[in-house]
Amino acid sequence: MKKLFLIIGAPGSGKTTDAELIAKRHDSVTHYSTGDMFRAEVASGSKRGEIIKSYIDNGNLVPIDIVIETIVTAIKKAPTDVVVIDGYPRSVEQMIELDKYLKDEKGVELKSVIEVEVSEETARERVLGRGRGADDNNEVFNNRMKVYLEPLKDIQKFYSEKNLLKKIDGERSIETIVDEMDEFIISLAH
Repeated sequence: MKKLFLIIGAPGSGKTTDAELIAKRHDSVTHYSTGDMFRAEVASGSKRGEIIKSYIDNGNLVPIDIVIETIVTAIKKAPTDVVVIDGYPRSVEQMIELDKYLKDEKGVELKSVIEVEVSEETARERVLGRGRGADDNNEVFNNRMKVYLEPLKDIQKFYSEKNLLKKIDGERSIETIVDEMDEFIISLAH
């Protein structure tokens, strides 16, 4: 039985770094980001990879059924029983489709959705401060923040009602955040 943990958070919340560091600490934890999964699928040369590539190359969103298939395939093929995925779900539609899938999927159990909470000011400072690329500017940040916040209340409500939502204060030092998240994941993974 695969135990799935999803990590959500604003751009600049540190969710990917947190997940990477936790996976590095444990041989029993596999971490994926959704972007990595798409790239791996494209690189595999599969039929699904070709379809994904055609959407990405044209700057379009990958259709939801392909997103779900890709995520579920990655989870099932993961070399460990504990799988941490960051940056998913990004929309109510993605959340509902994954939920539908997991209802019928006996080999995967969603253990928790961890939200890394940071203020918009902190997120903005981190994203604009890292200057990783052309998308790290105010206008793009504002749009990414809006896209993140729009479905957030519905996502929080949905997972809270299932007792799956865990909020972690992302304003602290990375060590403190990773320690808390790590302890939480490992406590539910056994």
